[in-house]
Amino acid sequence: MWPDSRISRLFRISVPIVQAPMAGETDRVELAAAVSNAGGLGSTGVAYLQPDVIRGRIQDIKRLTDKPFGVNLFAPVVTDASPEKVARARSLLASWRARYGLDNDNPSLTMPDFTAQLAVVLEEKPAVLSFTFGCPTEPQVSAAKTVGIVVAGTATTVPEAEALAEVGVDVIIAQGAEAGAHRGTFLAPFADSQIGLMALVPAILARVKQPVLAAGGIMDGNGIAAALMLGASGVQLGTAFLVSHESGASSSWKNAILGLDSDRTQVTQIFSGRPARGIRNAMMKNLEPYAEELPGFPAMNGLTRAIRGAAAKAGDADAQSLWAGQGAPLARAMPAGDLLRLLSSETAARLNEGFQG
Repeated sequence: MWPDSRISRLFRISVPIVQAPMAGETDRVELAAAVSNAGGLGSTGVAYLQPDVIRGRIQDIKRLTDKPFGVNLFAPVVTDASPEKVARARSLLASWRARYGLDNDNPSLTMPDFTAQLAVVLEEKPAVLSFTFGCPTEPQVSAAKTVGIVVAGTATTVPEAEALAEVGVDVIIAQGAEAGAHRGTFLAPFADSQIGLMALVPAILARVKQPVLAAGGIMDGNGIAAALMLGASGVQLGTAFLVSHESGASSSWKNAILGLDSDRTQVTQIFSGRPARGIRNAMMKNLEPYAEELPGFPAMNGLTRAIRGAAAKAGDADAQSLWAGQGAPLARAMPAGDLLRLLSSETAARLNEGFQG
């Protein structure tokens, strides 16, 4: 039997499995709705969207499901985007732009206004609001709770979890070093914050009272059961849902994940200016030696956006940010609802069988 889970009660879901929010081109309302309709918590990542678009995204999900779902925002970040670094990035990216026939453009190097984004989310009242890249303020957390929204924050270290607990979040998302896509690190240098999930979950639980969602490298019932045995109240899976039928990931991206027979991921900041784990490819290899010369997030993300989009359209995996976690070789392509039900049954079977060798 599944254990009694604080996450299930807080989120008002049947199974404590959360589909990780996927900001950007992978995010589809159909994915979030399918997971929620199957009993988990579907999520949408809206950090790159203007407030009016966020409102439309949330309302679209509401039309597809009457079940709880989550919305994710990036906490405001300060970027290192000096004119010199931006110019250096443009120079290094010139050959990639030429490869896809892209003219010089003037992409946005900033993020939408966070205060306005948050205001829309509070008005639309999704069941859950999660933050990554930083710690929300106590008034922001209180405002969400006042309108009935459960608040979660992402931590990659114990001090980050304690900071989130201090401002009153309801749930800590423990992001292990195995996780795909952007790292949520915000208190210490990235190099000092690469802690594996097996060590991170119990360490956080020893210091905070909030329930913990385990995230990073979890792909099947075995991984979910292991996370629960570590003390997590639920799990958050990204890569597992990235190859689902409803995901907006390009076919070449999905094929790159499904074609992995061993872990070939690494953490890089060359695509967005912020450390993120993805499958090694030609653009990563080409630009990695110059990583320290490039601007930070979100400037670098804006500078590479057109290239990544053109590569996806061309079916070329060489210049896409192929985000994926270390568990990617275990990915299974199927409808998201079917995957949620399979994960649930696998976990129940593992828990009922026990952990004998």
